[in-house]
Amino acid sequence: MTFDLDLFVIGGGSGGVRAARIAAGEYGARVAIAEESRMGGTCVIRGCVPKKLMVFASEMPEAAALARGYAWQGADHGRFDWQAFRGKLDRELDRLEGAYTSGLVSANVEIHHERAVLVDAHTVQLASGARFTARHILIAVGGRPALPPIPGAELGIVSDDIFTLPELPGRVLIVGSGFIACEFASILNGLGSQVVQICRADQVLRGFDGDMRRRATEQLLASGIDLRLGTSPERLERDGQGRDGQGLRMVLADGKGVEVVDQVIFATGRAPYTQDLGLAGLGVVLERNGAIRVDEWSQTSVPSIYAVGDVTDQVNLTPVAIRMGHNFADTVFGGKPRPNDLSQVASAVYMRPHEIGTIGLTEEQARARGPVDIYETSFRAMRTLFAGSEARSAMKLIVDAETDRVLGCHIFAPEAER
Repeated sequence: MTFDLDLFVIGGGSGGVRAARIAAGEYGARVAIAEESRMGGTCVIRGCVPKKLMVFASEMPEAAALARGYAWQGADHGRFDWQAFRGKLDRELDRLEGAYTSGLVSANVEIHHERAVLVDAHTVQLASGARFTARHILIAVGGRPALPPIPGAELGIVSDDIFTLPELPGRVLIVGSGFIACEFASILNGLGSQVVQICRADQVLRGFDGDMRRRATEQLLASGIDLRLGTSPERLERDGQGRDGQGLRMVLADGKGVEVVDQVIFATGRAPYTQDLGLAGLGVVLERNGAIRVDEWSQTSVPSIYAVGDVTDQVNLTPVAIRMGHNFADTVFGGKPRPNDLSQVASAVYMRPHEIGTIGLTEEQARARGPVDIYETSFRAMRTLFAGSEARSAMKLIVDAETDRVLGCHIFAPEAER
């Protein structure tokens, strides 16, 4: 059978772009890619990159305080100008989107700026109605934030919307306890917003090492965030007492309410973006949450269809999507079989002033497997101690008691992600 293309990629995020560029640029495949939004996907446009720039901005008050602790006279951070920051951020994202696009163009990848869906195992249809056949189809559409099923949820926003807010909220409620919720609570607090964060559990960051969870929870409280544990949202409603009469009030499951806020941000999870993609009648096996089930080669239950990145809901991190995309191209077009090994993936939580860097098993996971030795330390770092800070850094190694193999490493410190 003759095909229009060797590969059609649906989704222009980090994983899809890497796969397209390597397949076409290094291996000479005939490749097209379709992206319904902006090239670069979640990480570049509405995730890692703008978030990290906001982290840098939120650190400036602490930098000024540190400078004063080192006897710099008159060191002050002043007032944060959200409009000026937004303008610079938009220009930077435009630059990065252009870089992603030019990389594809240089590799001779055909680009379509519109939505694409599957028609059959070898056919893709664009929103314009155009159809293309391809020997292989790669799905790299990522995930999208999900709103909780409570009355009034549509009055709030999700993490994608934060970067385009017309103004910084004076008082904001963040719903969630995962890394996205904790990062934005920390960021907005550093930029000057009054932050309330509600969490169903008794500590934040479920799934992380217990010591890291405790330290993160304590840091959020110590930084001035109004962290309310052991509760969950019941309904969101308008209240005319807020800014410009557009305030919001959250009623909690315990019967209590959160005082009126200017904005509510739901950071309650993300879902694979597979709805209405055309997978239903093709035999592609999906998980209960809509994630595409793949093997170690990123291949689905339909041999010609592959998937990489967050749409597979395995390890939802940008470097993982990039590696999966590259492995796919090497395997299918380069004659270099490279399976995906997701057993050891480092991750980070960009809080302030201390971040979390982690890899491997938590202490709880390791102890469930067998005897372990724990090596840990906690200390006040010389740099901040001299300036008068009471903040404590911590490091922890989890070691198999029988083999001395390191099973996990967890760091709670400034710049821990490095």
